[in-house]
Amino acid sequence: MAIPEKEVRLVRKNFENSTDKVHDRIRIGNRFVDDFIFDDIQAADIPINALRVIFNIISQISNEQFRPEDRPKQLSLFDDEFETDNNIFAAMKIRNSKISPSGSSKQVIEAYEFLAQFKMGWYRSVNTKGKEIRTFGGLISTPSYDQRGYTSFLISSYWLKKLLVIPEYNYVLYNLVYNIRNNKHIIFAIWLSKLPETGTALKLETLNNKFGLHYKSANDFCFKFLKPAKASLDQFNTLSFRYHYRGDTIDIQPVLLSERPDNNALQQKQNNTRVKRLRYFKNRYRLTERQMNQLSYQYIHFIQTRELIEKAFKRFIRDNRLQKIRSTEYTGINFLNKLQEYLILIYRETKMGELLPNGYPIIV
Repeated sequence: MAIPEKEVRLVRKNFENSTDKVHDRIRIGNRFVDDFIFDDIQAADIPINALRVIFNIISQISNEQFRPEDRPKQLSLFDDEFETDNNIFAAMKIRNSKISPSGSSKQVIEAYEFLAQFKMGWYRSVNTKGKEIRTFGGLISTPSYDQRGYTSFLISSYWLKKLLVIPEYNYVLYNLVYNIRNNKHIIFAIWLSKLPETGTALKLETLNNKFGLHYKSANDFCFKFLKPAKASLDQFNTLSFRYHYRGDTIDIQPVLLSERPDNNALQQKQNNTRVKRLRYFKNRYRLTERQMNQLSYQYIHFIQTRELIEKAFKRFIRDNRLQKIRSTEYTGINFLNKLQEYLILIYRETKMGELLPNGYPIIV
């Protein structure tokens, strides 16, 4: 498919990171995970160094990531910048030592070659004005060494949008790609972060297909893949899992671990913020210690549930204002019951809610 010369590789933005600062956690949008890593349900066999490129891209753009419902104007700004013409790109550069800490040029080259060729093709999207935008390439294009010690490249607007615009996302530790050497364990950790707290039960054949494995029995899958993956996540992640099998069905349940020793300051700050938020709920809506038990447990220990609670509370406040009702007219158990109603409503609007409509968290 030919396109006019003027439309080839128009670079609209340059993501700079002069300090090489990284974030302890990165936010990976579920759309990117589904379309890039788990296309057609099966996980791509993305090499470890290519995963490092992806993690560093997300870390570098993290300050500009947004959820449309929180910042609706930002989506229009993105469209105005990137979705007005065909083949619009953003430019970026990453220090080579972040891709290959051992200093192997061969590893760096192979990582960028993989991402340039993987899923290379024509992609179509429609902007807010209804115009179809076409982009050709993979996640990245034209990697080059224009500065010593760095690799520069372009990111297509199609994939950039899936990385920046994240209606639903999950946190993953940035250092996973440096602490864990098995690429399938990292991809498993990304998949695990999307599971509901109640977990999932899947057939051996489904799990083999999902992760590109060929185990002949559930016992082999558990002890040759899940057991070492769990050992890696127990040591290096904040989210691990439990597992067991019955026949050829394997149950996997996420388990939130205690804070990592190298993350104490961040964790303490986050814990203080959560405690203050819970204290706000308790004081403003006159909740007893007993009434707070379930709410506190769900809010503190489960990231996805905490986000659902905040969305439910925001919707609760909005509806009260529309009806000119003070939210504090609901107190104690009445407040919790009302918040639970909104929590169920918000949960059923999610993809997981469509699949498991009664899998919502309980806070009462």
